[in-house]
Amino acid sequence: RMYIISVTSELTDADFAAQRLLQNQLDIGNAIKPIYGDAAGEQLTSLLNDHILIAAELLSAAKAGDNTAFEDANSRWYENADQIAAFLQSANPDHWPLADMQSMMKSHLDLTLDEATARLNEDWAGDVAAYDKVHDEILHMADMLSDGIIQQFPKQFARQNISQQKMD
Repeated sequence: RMYIISVTSELTDADFAAQRLLQNQLDIGNAIKPIYGDAAGEQLTSLLNDHILIAAELLSAAKAGDNTAFEDANSRWYENADQIAAFLQSANPDHWPLADMQSMMKSHLDLTLDEATARLNEDWAGDVAAYDKVHDEILHMADMLSDGIIQQFPKQFARQNISQQKMD
């Protein structure tokens, strides 16, 4: 959200917001390393970095009114979302079905695009409403992903393990 606001409003903090946004992707990749390994964490970080960098191109093209660049970036953005969905499904095929992961990613992109569009059009009420939808969707994504990890590794999340960890 901060990056969208910074770019669309031509604020001087846009580069700093972008760097913080990219740090989030590294943090997410690092978070899965204990579960899926270092290589998987690096791969997810790479895919998520592409997700952010393409989104930045998309936003810049939209702001500039460059429809050709926008369509190119938009196509690559949705392709990247499918790559992220495929990665997630391959990590947890029993609990993250490909169709569910693709739907989750597509919804995320659609809602983020709605938010950026409202912001660019100075539709402030629409911008806030779109952000609320993105926020709710991100929480749903987090629940889907954490539920899948818990289902895949139930012994690591059994109540006795959690209670024991609290005592340690």
